[in-house]
Amino acid sequence: MKNYILLCLLVLNTIYGNAQQSKTNSGDKKYNDYAYVDAIKTYERIADKGYKSDDLFKKMGDSYYFNSEFEGAAKWYGELFALNPSPEAEYFYRYAQALKSTGQMDKANTILNEFNTKYKDDSRGKLYKKNVNYLDVIKANSGRYKIEDAGVNSKYSDYGSFICNNKIYFASARDTGNFSQRTHKWTGEYFTNIYSSYLDQQNGAVLKPQKFKPSINSKFHESTPVFTKDGNTVYFSRNNYIKGKKGKNENKITLIKIYKASLQNAKWTNITALPFASNNYSTAHPALSPDEKTLYFASDMPGTIGQSDIYKVSINGDGSFGNPENLGAPVNTEGKETFPYITSENEIYFASDGHPGLGGLDVFVGQIENSSAVTNIQNLGNDINSPHDDFAYSIDPLSRQGYFSSNKEGGQGSDDIYKFLETRRLKCIQELNGIITDAAATVILPGTKLTLYENQLIKNTTVSGVDGKYSFPVECGKSYTVRAEKTEYAVKELTVEIGRTTGKTNLPIALDKTICKVVVGDDLGVCFGIKMIYFDLDKYNIRTEAAIDLEKILDVLNQHPTMKLDIRSYTDSRATQAYNKNLSQWRAKATIDWLIKNGVAKNRLTGKGYGETELVNQCADGIDCTEEEHQMNRRSEFIITGL
Repeated sequence: MKNYILLCLLVLNTIYGNAQQSKTNSGDKKYNDYAYVDAIKTYERIADKGYKSDDLFKKMGDSYYFNSEFEGAAKWYGELFALNPSPEAEYFYRYAQALKSTGQMDKANTILNEFNTKYKDDSRGKLYKKNVNYLDVIKANSGRYKIEDAGVNSKYSDYGSFICNNKIYFASARDTGNFSQRTHKWTGEYFTNIYSSYLDQQNGAVLKPQKFKPSINSKFHESTPVFTKDGNTVYFSRNNYIKGKKGKNENKITLIKIYKASLQNAKWTNITALPFASNNYSTAHPALSPDEKTLYFASDMPGTIGQSDIYKVSINGDGSFGNPENLGAPVNTEGKETFPYITSENEIYFASDGHPGLGGLDVFVGQIENSSAVTNIQNLGNDINSPHDDFAYSIDPLSRQGYFSSNKEGGQGSDDIYKFLETRRLKCIQELNGIITDAAATVILPGTKLTLYENQLIKNTTVSGVDGKYSFPVECGKSYTVRAEKTEYAVKELTVEIGRTTGKTNLPIALDKTICKVVVGDDLGVCFGIKMIYFDLDKYNIRTEAAIDLEKILDVLNQHPTMKLDIRSYTDSRATQAYNKNLSQWRAKATIDWLIKNGVAKNRLTGKGYGETELVNQCADGIDCTEEEHQMNRRSEFIITGL
């Protein structure tokens, strides 16, 4: 995306040797003046002569990267990493983005892993680590659009559309027809102006685009207009230029401001920069909330997390503005977030190269909550997004039709505007479900009360059904806590992360008994989940792990002095029947001896080893079984013979 008006410029220092110093300085000046096309030629001539340095390769990579020529960027960033495997964090991310944009996804993910290892505090690395399977999510979100050329494109850059009063407005670098046509040193194309074209409601065709009112367009960049519903106010992006004067920052660079104009007597007047704009940082790409009380925009003003962040500012009833607020995480990253768009469904669409995507800028959507926090941010999928720059997305929530801009392959110019129809909503629908069971007996537990919490606040309650099952409707990508409560069982709480795509998240819950009602013939071990008293291989002395379980049995016997037990020990079918019989007998006796040693009267205990004579499954001699199946036969029982 060549002409979308960058919101920040990295000014890098250079140090080169002797004979090449003047040529390098020439390239640096072109770089620092946004003259990236010329800078590339100068730097490449130096590199062709065999000169190498971090700074040279950074500038060459950046010159291609900022022009969205990702093959060249990947090449020179690759040279940088070959020379210096540990450059600054920004170059790890730019290199990964360039690799993704050229289809080298595996290598890009390798660089992202290194990036996250070296720069653990960078939100972009954290997002990649958290969403390491992001390509699966993008795939799941794809196949939802019908896309076609918008009908307004030229061989130059066209981007940033807005629909108002049956007209489409957009920025274009096409030939304006003026005698003095100014070109931008950065791209070699004409400066962008705002154009408009009538939309034919009958067949969807567009009439020939016309240049917007001269009072709005200037000899520098204008773009991304947004109109109020009555059509009487427009906000738009423009180079810092008004009344024939350019505003410059301390480095003599003309940045970008958001301007406002009013329609009076069929003329656009009162063209003024918004009060929070500045000569020292950029504000651009305005978007209005549906109630027109909030303006969203992109900026690199002080307090910005990355290269550019998305901000919002309140529009007061008297036309004044509040103080801009950074939307913060999770929308903004150390990368570039820009081109916001807000729908009547409280969705925010925006372009980002900081969230995991396909390369360049991708379009994402998040849900604006009542607290103004943004949740459930998702990539729109590979219909809209590509390995190149995809941005300036807008949609009508009712018709599900809209527009976006991209420099993807197959277009007419460097940037093009596309029209789309969304055929399937991205809206993620998730259900949290599971079954409640007794941890020891693995029987279902109907009538269990379940409470769903989010950030310690109760969101919902339910009761497990006769089949022990429960379910909650939940939001994708969120973290919840589920509390399960049932009489005679210990309360249990579990935390669960909900999936990020439509589907079901399963959370089975096994409860431990606090009160175990037993009768003669029951296995006391079931109360405590004791399936086996463990011994060392071929031995029958009581291990520490076994003693812990036997302490539970001992405690019950002490609480119920008339209770009597029959200790039964079983083995699997491996080894001979005679050996297994003897081994189980020794183990049953060792268990009884331990209880007697710890104070239980001998006449309260009986026991016997049954070896492999009472298998609970098919795993007899000669039958191929898994270790888990054999384990079922290696068990201990504490059968109550008297109360």
